[in-house]
Amino acid sequence: MLRKLTLAAFAAAVTMVLPSVSASAQEDWPTKPVRILVGFGAGGGTDVATRIIAEGLSDVLKQQFVVENRPGAGGSIAGGQIARADKDGYNLLAISTGHAVSAVMVKNVPYHPVKDFAPISIFANSAYVVMVPKDSPAKDLKGLIKHVNSLGSQSNYSTVGLGSTQHLIAEDLVQRTGMKAQQVSYRTTGDVLGALRRGDAAFAVDLFHAVRGHLDSGDIRLIAMATPQRWPEVPDVPTVAESGLKGFGVMAWYGLVAPAGTPQPIVDRLSKAMKQVVARKDVQKRLAGIGALVAATSPEEFAKTIETDVETFRAVAKRAGLEPK
Repeated sequence: MLRKLTLAAFAAAVTMVLPSVSASAQEDWPTKPVRILVGFGAGGGTDVATRIIAEGLSDVLKQQFVVENRPGAGGSIAGGQIARADKDGYNLLAISTGHAVSAVMVKNVPYHPVKDFAPISIFANSAYVVMVPKDSPAKDLKGLIKHVNSLGSQSNYSTVGLGSTQHLIAEDLVQRTGMKAQQVSYRTTGDVLGALRRGDAAFAVDLFHAVRGHLDSGDIRLIAMATPQRWPEVPDVPTVAESGLKGFGVMAWYGLVAPAGTPQPIVDRLSKAMKQVVARKDVQKRLAGIGALVAATSPEEFAKTIETDVETFRAVAKRAGLEPK
């Protein structure tokens, strides 16, 4: 009887101690390097933006934030690793708008795009643009619709990759305007621009920072921003919504998430640290160098953004008859 009571008392004591140890670990976090996985290759927009933020977090939180690349399957390989990782705040995932697209266009994604992650914050936004060849008769969106439909079955639009974010945005534009244009996919933005220069495409959708170097040459012209609001670098270019397609608008965003179940105090501390990082002038300047503007959303706002984008892209893909691959 004494042995049973002793064991029972010990078990009760352990139960009482464990929560306090866990709470202490959360309070002391981080006490070792934090890993951030990027689901794309080195040198891309997500990778570069994440490394800028990682340096800032290392400084603010006084612990090393190490960026590791795990490219493949539209970022879903890295996403699967983090979704299954320890929920201790030492495993994070950098994601972009492509996270929502992969949830729709990648077959057998090994995670739920929202439920399996704890959103921390969007830390930067970039812009998608609608562009035409320099000699196109289209001066605005209405002119583009008229021009495309006048070409009939000969009209094409170019994007980077079948089922890419750019493709789905362009397809959404086509569906909403009734333009009679067929998609032609290319491997790189350079190929997309080449199609415009040759006149093989009536228009294209791509990231502003990927094409802005070609604007001064006059090879292409912007006729609309696909963003919800006008973009500071080109304030005279109207949005698609302003051009008559109310409600249209998507942002290219970059953000950090942790595995679902990561303690809220750690998520909150990361979110707070992120605000401190993006408030720094040097960080703003470096992100501007890759065509991004700093942001600092709450975890709840970030979760809503992911949900909304997944729903939007899924509806576009369904209407277009696009299947996951």
